[in-house]
Amino acid sequence: MQLAEDTVKQGFKGYNNYGAWLRKKYDGQRVFKVIVDGGFTCPNRDGSKGYGGCTYCNVDSFTPSVSRSTPTLREQVVKGIERARNGNKADKFIIYFQPNTNTYAPTHYLKMMYDEALSVDPENTVGLSIGTRPDCIDAEKIALLESYTDRFDVDLEMGMESIFNDTLNQINRGCTHEDLLNALKLVENSKLDICVHTIFGFPWESHEMMLKYADEINRHPQIKFVKFHHLHIVEGSVMGVKYKREPFKLFSLPEYTDFLCELLPLVRSDVVVQRLFGLSDMELLIAPNWQLKKSEIQHYIDSAILSRGVIQGSAL
Repeated sequence: MQLAEDTVKQGFKGYNNYGAWLRKKYDGQRVFKVIVDGGFTCPNRDGSKGYGGCTYCNVDSFTPSVSRSTPTLREQVVKGIERARNGNKADKFIIYFQPNTNTYAPTHYLKMMYDEALSVDPENTVGLSIGTRPDCIDAEKIALLESYTDRFDVDLEMGMESIFNDTLNQINRGCTHEDLLNALKLVENSKLDICVHTIFGFPWESHEMMLKYADEINRHPQIKFVKFHHLHIVEGSVMGVKYKREPFKLFSLPEYTDFLCELLPLVRSDVVVQRLFGLSDMELLIAPNWQLKKSEIQHYIDSAILSRGVIQGSAL
């Protein structure tokens, strides 16, 4: 175990991790994402698709408090860059539109928002990252995002969440897996870097069902990045209310680590893993509370992966 911990400290991991990918791509420079809130809503909240949002979701739990309290987009970018530069010694920045659905507006409005965010520090901004739903993507919006690729790296992050329509229905997702497949079809030959986001641990999905996510990711070569999250329950969500009434089984950290050690060998080795887990603000988190800081969770998982000799894609 000590050898694994020493290896982690040296930066080696048994999976294609985003930090190493960024360092290589940008010649060793420190690149950080600057999260901004564009004030978008979601078709699953405003009545277009439904009300109340996905049952696991309280958007505040995934948004830094500074983004929630800062009124203008420009101020968010300025403060985010300042924080990353001073606190993390960042050299370059990726502007990340994260909360809610960041393509859910007319294309001309999206252009105005993206242009403003990218204009704050264009010399040191290397990328644009857009988080959205697969049912809020069309050819016109893809063309807009592609128009930035001559100056920036642009990644489009779509919520897969689950590959099973029964789950998507149970969590009030408001879209189907076929919506994701249609969006992936639209970007088959795109210049955009495609990221999909998944959630593991819905109590009705079996271990075998969750491992099948890897097969679905593998069969789409346009998927370049993935974000793996475990299900966590937050205040202000429908699931939060249900969990308080009748708690259900959630991953412990050792159980989730075991699962990742099974999953990673099944995932194509060229897929870059941006995240292995997610963590909401602690004041909003109901469960599971692993009683560790984010860096400590990362170190625990990375050490286990190395000590067990897990290698991404080795089972393919």
